[in-house]
Amino acid sequence: MSEVSSLASVSPAISIQLMNFAAEDPGPGGFQPMLDQARAADAAGIDRLVVSDHVILGEHLENYARPELGGTEGGQQPTGPDGLWLEPLTLLSVVAGQTSHSRLLTGILIAALRRPVVLAKTAATLDVLSCGRLDLGVGVGWQREEYQAAGMPFEGRGRLLDHSMEVCQTLWRDESASFDSDLLQFENIHCNPKPLQEGGVPFWISGTLNKRVLKRIGQFGSGWIPWGPDAIDPTVGMAKVREALDAAGRSAEGFQCTASLPTVNGDAGIDIGRTMEGVPALVAAGVTDFRAYLPIPAEANAAEDYLSEIVVAFRKTVGR
Repeated sequence: MSEVSSLASVSPAISIQLMNFAAEDPGPGGFQPMLDQARAADAAGIDRLVVSDHVILGEHLENYARPELGGTEGGQQPTGPDGLWLEPLTLLSVVAGQTSHSRLLTGILIAALRRPVVLAKTAATLDVLSCGRLDLGVGVGWQREEYQAAGMPFEGRGRLLDHSMEVCQTLWRDESASFDSDLLQFENIHCNPKPLQEGGVPFWISGTLNKRVLKRIGQFGSGWIPWGPDAIDPTVGMAKVREALDAAGRSAEGFQCTASLPTVNGDAGIDIGRTMEGVPALVAAGVTDFRAYLPIPAEANAAEDYLSEIVVAFRKTVGR
C-alpha cells in the first residue's frame, strides 16, 4: 500500500477560489486582478487559495452536466470551448512567489494528464519553493477530449489517476526508487529535491463516493473534495469516508474535507454573523476547509479589508 501524507490534527480553515479562467480575453490587465486578489487574501489571513484545471476544451461542454461521465447534474461550464484556462501548477508557482501564508490547492488537477514522474518533480519543486504550502486536489475529470488529446484512454482514467499518485508517492518517499507495473517500470532512480512536507505533497481526492472513490481515498487521500450530490451535504459522505479509512487501516484523525461556506444574505450583502452560525455543525461533522464564495471588491486594499473581516469572524467562530 502506498504511503500517505502524515495526518496531523488540523484547524478549520477558510479558502477562496481564484478565477484562473475567463470566458473571453480579460483585456489589457490580463489576469493581474486575480493575482492582486491572491495577495490581498494572503495578507488578510485567508488559509487556502484554490485553482482549477482544464488542459484543453472540446466542443461537447454539455457533458459537464452528465454524472455518468464524471460531471454534475445541472452543471454548466463557466466558459465556452474558446475560454482561457491558466495551467494550475504554473499559476500556483507565481502565486507562491507573491504570498507567504496561504496554502495552495488544486481543486482539482486532472493529474493523469501529466506523466507521473514529471508531476512528481513539478509538485515537489513547488512544495519546496512555497515552503511546504502545496496540496494537490485530484480527480478524473469528465471530458473525454482531454484524455484523447493526451493520448490516454478515457475509460481507464480512474486507474491512471491511481497509478499517477502511486508513482508520485514512491518518488517522494524513496531515495533510490523502483517501480514495477504493467503501465510503468523503472529501477534505482533518484528524484530530488523531495517535498518539504513529511510523506510528500498531500492528495485531496475529489469525487462522488462510489466504491472506487472510497477505495482511492483510503489508499491515497489526506482529504476529500466532495462532488456532485455529495457536495450538497458532505456530512453524510464523511461517515462513509471514515468507514473507508478504517477499512484501509487508517485513522480519520486529521483527515480533511472541504465544503462551501454556507453564506446567508442580508439587506446589505452577506450577513457575516448569520453565515458563521452554520459553521460549527459542519466542523463537528468533519469539514475542515470552508470554501467562501464572496463578492470580493476589485480594489486591492478594499479586498484585504473585506476579507480580513471575514477571517476574523471565522476564526472567532471556530476558536482559532
